[in-house]
Amino acid sequence: MRVAFAWVHAAARVLNNEEKLGAPEVQRRLQALLDAMARDRKKAGKLAPAIDRFLKVSRSYWPGLFHCYSVAGVPRTNNDLEQFFGSSRHHERRATGRKRASSGLVLRGAVRLIAGAATRLRNRSAAELQPRDAERWMQLRQQLEARRHVRRRGLRFRRNPKAYLTSLEEQADKLVLPS
Repeated sequence: MRVAFAWVHAAARVLNNEEKLGAPEVQRRLQALLDAMARDRKKAGKLAPAIDRFLKVSRSYWPGLFHCYSVAGVPRTNNDLEQFFGSSRHHERRATGRKRASSGLVLRGAVRLIAGAATRLRNRSAAELQPRDAERWMQLRQQLEARRHVRRRGLRFRRNPKAYLTSLEEQADKLVLPS
């Protein structure tokens, strides 16, 4: 048990990266530790299957495991992301009084979450808020409107399915097939 826990704690120390090493060095150190664990797994005794599982999970996470060491601002753990979304959810609840997410957050979440995150970093001037690329801005507006339209149709269906389907049938009857 001591051997297995020592390995796990060593992996945690490598990934904690208190020395502020670059991604290649962290990757090299962790790979050396995993190689030693695989080579000496019998030293873990009855915990050898747990070591196998640790090695397997480490391999599955390997491709994206080191981005946080090479790209500034990328959180090292999911905790930072969870805190961000939790904070957004908290502010949404305070502003609306709702316990559930509002439809506005569902429809416009991609825009609202980014805007909320940007305004927490610092205040923005009116010039900074002005869209730089009008075509891209219009495209985003169209995507948001399409989402709203889909939700609106779903709501109409849920309120009165028979009337909604009758309306669709009438529209289908008006379609002219090409000859």
